[in-house]
Amino acid sequence: MTIPAGLRPTVALLGTGIMGAAMGRSMLRAGLPVRAWNRTAARAKALETDGAVAAETPADAVRAAQVIVTMLVDADAVLEAMAEAAPGLRACQTWAQASTVGVARLERLAGFRGPARAGLRGLAGPGHPRARRAGRAHRPRVGPDQARTRVQPVFDAIGQRTMWLGQAGTASRLKLVVNTWVLALATTAAEAVALAQGLQVDPRRILQAVSGGPLDCAYLQTKAAAMLSGDFSPSFTVETA
Repeated sequence: MTIPAGLRPTVALLGTGIMGAAMGRSMLRAGLPVRAWNRTAARAKALETDGAVAAETPADAVRAAQVIVTMLVDADAVLEAMAEAAPGLRACQTWAQASTVGVARLERLAGFRGPARAGLRGLAGPGHPRARRAGRAHRPRVGPDQARTRVQPVFDAIGQRTMWLGQAGTASRLKLVVNTWVLALATTAAEAVALAQGLQVDPRRILQAVSGGPLDCAYLQTKAAAMLSGDFSPSFTVETA
């Protein structure tokens, strides 16, 4: 979707790996200005061809942004990046913490304000890149009401609908549950394709057999089709999942 010009916040995207780059491209397609940063600079610069501005430091990325999105490997990386961003932070910016960080570090992330105590309005809610690329992600989110209006165009750009869950930490906990479901579907799809090949059955018959019935799902269709076409490009690492 394309966001109306008057509703387009400038987004600082900290982290442009597999998931972050997919999010950035979705934002750019929707017309959102994106300032991208990554520890490996080439990954941020790769988004320049899509229209992003590659920043040299986290502080440079956030300085002119209304919304800050972190999509990094773990909580330590998020905290390190936000500490480096602190010189560029200012009051009334909205921070959408989208990394999957588990449960143990939630309190530290929720309490971050940076050395200048910039008065960030924080939200949380990780998502999944395959669905995000296709514009179908369901995004569990938590955060203060006053931050929602500003960040909503960003969420609209990277998914189909937003679930507001209320209590801090709920979205991150739900994401761990959803990750379990995603991994189970991917593993089971691979097992079914491999078994079909071992039994000398055309694996495409699996998709035909379940299509439209109670055993069918879009993720099975997407993953199995990718396997059958020889596309094994990763959506996420096993460790971060």
